[in-house]
Amino acid sequence: MSIGHFTISLDFELHWGNFDKWVAKDYHQYFINTREIVIPGMLQLFEAYGVHCTWATVGALMHHNKKEFEQNLPKVWPNYVNSHLGMRQYLSQIGVGEYEEKDPYHFAPSLVKKIVATPGQELATHTFAHYFCNEAGQTINAFTADLNAAISVQQKNWNSTPVSIVFPRNQFGLEHIRACKAAGITNIRSNPKVWWWKVSTQAEETRILRLMRGGDAYFKLGGPFSYPIKNIKKIEGVWALPASRLLRAYHPKVKQLEKRRMQRILDEMTYAAKHGEVYHLWWHPHNFGWYPHENLKALEKLLAHFMHLKNTYGMTSLTMNETVNELEKISKR
Repeated sequence: MSIGHFTISLDFELHWGNFDKWVAKDYHQYFINTREIVIPGMLQLFEAYGVHCTWATVGALMHHNKKEFEQNLPKVWPNYVNSHLGMRQYLSQIGVGEYEEKDPYHFAPSLVKKIVATPGQELATHTFAHYFCNEAGQTINAFTADLNAAISVQQKNWNSTPVSIVFPRNQFGLEHIRACKAAGITNIRSNPKVWWWKVSTQAEETRILRLMRGGDAYFKLGGPFSYPIKNIKKIEGVWALPASRLLRAYHPKVKQLEKRRMQRILDEMTYAAKHGEVYHLWWHPHNFGWYPHENLKALEKLLAHFMHLKNTYGMTSLTMNETVNELEKISKR
């Protein structure tokens, strides 16, 4: 019987993930908590429990200062119909600070350094400018320029080349996957195979879709969402690793449902371990920003359960790239 695999992928973006929605200074403590408590705490837990993780990182975060950042900007920009979605407009209207200490919302080389120094962590890409692949006005030339800029800064500053990608807001099309393959990307994170996770544009994100996603975090509306590793397929020559579940953050407003939220994930992890399947958990590190200690406590409970499943059923922890390595071995048998 096959052994189960536990995969975690994180969308590491800080303010770049919501610059079209949030004013950075209004969320100052949120991001400071993320930087000073959440990410160091996650890394300590991952190392303590031997958990491997893929950090899909916005390329802009990887720069040490404004000058370096401006030198590496994409050569082609998307002309979004909704111009507020674009980094170019944000830079022209608001801009960034001179370096990380002056601008902790848009630069994070000290955190990237911690990630690459922690055993078992994969530095992947989340595009350079948190690029929206399905929004009106974007082009494949602009996406390719953005991806090339993301790859370039990772190669220059961190001496590595990303082979895994997580698309911002889970938007992508076949042409974007083909561009990724041409750039050396071997795998993507795809969405859970259920109708309420079918993602297109932001305008098409209906209330019912959001309600179903939220409700399924607490009540069994679908699933199980784990899958045999042999069921992972290639799209346009690139492995597509489906997500299983978004790890939602703790919030006191739904404290009475906290046990349900956690038990939902624990049960799914156990099912995957017993049936030799892949369980792929994901979230944004900044999701833990408002209640960092409560969220880290919940994460440790999940990781301790993984350790139990490892000892009992042989479950392993794999990054997205390590999962692909297993797939390549299987395909050669």
